[in-house]
Amino acid sequence: MKSEQVIQRLSTTPEASIENLQEHRYWLQCERAYTYQPIYRTDGRLMAIEILTVVTHPSNPSQRIAPDRYFAEVAVRQRLDVLEEQLRMLATKQAFFEQHTILASVNVDGPTLLALRQNAKLQELIATLPWLRFELVEHVRLPQDSSFASMCEFGPLWLDDFGTGMANFSALSEVRYDYIKVARDLFIMLRQTPEGRNLFTLLLQLMNRYCQGVIVEGVETLEEWRDVQNSPAAAAQGYFLSRPVPMDRLESVRTTL
Repeated sequence: MKSEQVIQRLSTTPEASIENLQEHRYWLQCERAYTYQPIYRTDGRLMAIEILTVVTHPSNPSQRIAPDRYFAEVAVRQRLDVLEEQLRMLATKQAFFEQHTILASVNVDGPTLLALRQNAKLQELIATLPWLRFELVEHVRLPQDSSFASMCEFGPLWLDDFGTGMANFSALSEVRYDYIKVARDLFIMLRQTPEGRNLFTLLLQLMNRYCQGVIVEGVETLEEWRDVQNSPAAAAQGYFLSRPVPMDRLESVRTTL
């Protein structure tokens, strides 16, 4: 029986290895482009832009690949390469950010942010971009030999998608984020009933005690925008305010609504 298992293992392993190699090559061949989406304060003034990654593959360039799937498939080393690509692109726009006094948020996961501590070249680049903010795509549970101070050496951190996955109430007590972004799913769920609307207001009031301000994601209608404006939120983003725009059109962004 054991010899049969060994033979079966030997016969399937090469094929599996080839499939793994082909899949690995597929993800390395993916191509990236960048857009931005504005974030507006509730008084209509532009607060920041978020950099968004558009991922495609040469075999089907018209079909977009979900960025979270792409980043989940590539190693931290490749994610650092993408991050460097984004930061160097932003560095060419430095005069724009300084002129308008706005921020630029870049999405990053915990392992990549921790790996940044070992990359002196990127640290030097980040030091020249004081308007840059890292937006954590999930709340980071630090290794035992790390401290949150070491995570903040790159400037104030934002937390993305509060209300989903690891971005929940435990994040508020463990880390002092600069801004926290509320996921659209939570926003929509709470605004369906009068009780939910009251809870949304109370939730934001509570969150404001733990951060500089709350940003509501996924605002798609005028009614939703008015609800955000009448809430304790600091800002919002979404299709109603602006769809993603190619980076080469950054200079034409509306600084007020």
